[in-house]
Amino acid sequence: MKRTNSSMQLTRAADYAIRVMVYLATQPADRRILLPTLAEATEAPESFLSKILQALSRAELISSRRGQSGGFAILPRGRQASMHEVIEAIDGPICLNVCLMTERSCSRKVWCPAHPIWAQAQQAMLNVLTGTLIAELASQASAMEEQAAAGSDAASSRPLHAHGKSAS
Repeated sequence: MKRTNSSMQLTRAADYAIRVMVYLATQPADRRILLPTLAEATEAPESFLSKILQALSRAELISSRRGQSGGFAILPRGRQASMHEVIEAIDGPICLNVCLMTERSCSRKVWCPAHPIWAQAQQAMLNVLTGTLIAELASQASAMEEQAAAGSDAASSRPLHAHGKSAS
């Protein structure tokens, strides 16, 4: 049985937020990006993305400016933010299971054999997300984009055979 609605799945909003942050981090520091451009670059609906951008702005990860020279730009704090920080700015605290929420106490915690496994899994995930910075992802994205551009340049510069196939 294949299911795709797992509760352990990243929300669409958090996914878009990561995409936005990485995209903005690849842009020059003084450049502001308009909502339609961000929506196209991240493949996110504008109406949904505007709510995400508001949350990122409230978390002081990006700046927002209205008017002729308006748009969105990443702040230095946003560039150095971890994936964990961005996700929590959108969704709040990340928790694999209710028993791990700090404000709630699980009466089964003391004797439940699954509790330490949930705690270990959550800590491993948080370690990965906390250890991955937006600036690092942006650097990787830029490098991948350069490789793709170089690859398409190389492919287009190769001579074609009679049937439209490149000579390799």
